[in-house]
Amino acid sequence: MIENEITTRATALFGVVDGIYKMLTDWGMSPVLASWLDEIISMTLLFLLAYGVDLISRFIVHRIIARIAKFTTAVWDDIFIEFKVFRRLAHVFPGMVFYLCAPIALKSVFWVTLFEKGALIFIVFAIIRSIHSATKAMAKIYSQSEDYSNKPIQIIFQIVAVIAYFIGAISLLSILLDTSFTTLFAGLGASMAILILVFKDTILGFVAGWQLSSNDMLRQGDWITVPKYGADGNVEEVSLYSVKVRNFDNTITTVPPYALVSESFQNWRGMQESGGRRIKRAIIIDMTSIRFCNKEMIDNFRKIKYLTEYIDSTEEVISKYNQENQTDNSMLVNGRRQTNIGVFRAYIQKYLENHPEVNHDMTTMVRQLQPTEKGIAIELYFFTKVKDWVYYENVQSDIFDHIMAIVPQFGLRVFQFPSSKEVVYHPYAD
Repeated sequence: MIENEITTRATALFGVVDGIYKMLTDWGMSPVLASWLDEIISMTLLFLLAYGVDLISRFIVHRIIARIAKFTTAVWDDIFIEFKVFRRLAHVFPGMVFYLCAPIALKSVFWVTLFEKGALIFIVFAIIRSIHSATKAMAKIYSQSEDYSNKPIQIIFQIVAVIAYFIGAISLLSILLDTSFTTLFAGLGASMAILILVFKDTILGFVAGWQLSSNDMLRQGDWITVPKYGADGNVEEVSLYSVKVRNFDNTITTVPPYALVSESFQNWRGMQESGGRRIKRAIIIDMTSIRFCNKEMIDNFRKIKYLTEYIDSTEEVISKYNQENQTDNSMLVNGRRQTNIGVFRAYIQKYLENHPEVNHDMTTMVRQLQPTEKGIAIELYFFTKVKDWVYYENVQSDIFDHIMAIVPQFGLRVFQFPSSKEVVYHPYAD
């Protein structure tokens, strides 16, 4: 309908120019000069007409659409105005004027062909720019949504923009070479290998970005660690070409998206979304300090807050067992007895179970690992309630400060290399 209206108005307008040509020839002007003057006047009117349409379209966008967007409750229209989507799309109409009116206004085949191709190129550029602006606007709209704020939405819209640029480039070539779009697109298959080589990084980023997005491997705000690239921090931006990571020292590391797909990296999101942050650390006990508990040790352990109930119940079980089996208690090797390291493990377990910063809904375990030449490891496996890095480290340090300080209370020694028990310091040594 718009095309018919433009054609009708143009026919009436440029019909006047034909009258000017006849008037000039009647005045005695040569037909060649009159034809050139007629073409110049037609081109001038054509440019003025296109400029007028452009002014009208911009007026509609700025005055009408922009004001309507301000009074609506929706956010998307304001963002579209911000990114000039409607303004750039309005440039299509002057191009349509050139394309539709050139055959009516101009008589020369050369000028008609030139103006038509120029108009088509202008329209393609306007559409590509408007699509690019629309993808940016859509990325911002979805990033403000709670459901999509942490997802790499920007990658998806960048892929759409790349596809639009690719189709636009083929369209421009088809216009310049006067070849159909399908024929040119089919002919690109022969040179696809060269295109893949030239745009290798873009294609890899395209595939990797799609995988990151579809598999939810990475979100904006995630804490990731990529040792190969020295990245250890929060993801600030996920794009088609790079993943920007702000490290904890405030430096910026840029990681290619395909590196995150082809190689391993650590994402701490699962920990942050869980009920706690895991602590898995061991202390090494000197095996030569392990022994059976005598009565004096048992009496001392019974005075410890977290061990009173444990000592009483364990001693009752052991005494009953030894009586039933008529154990000769003159030899410590006979029967069942408590060891200082066993009581130590029980204390740590009770200590963690009563610690206010430990998440008691998650696994809490104290276990003995395989002995090595350095001693025997007592591993603590538990989760803190807080996940903040600084607070987490403070809680972890406080717990192990306490545990290492009370080790001698159980008749045990912490192993360190070289052992302080084996090295004698001489104050006069060189």
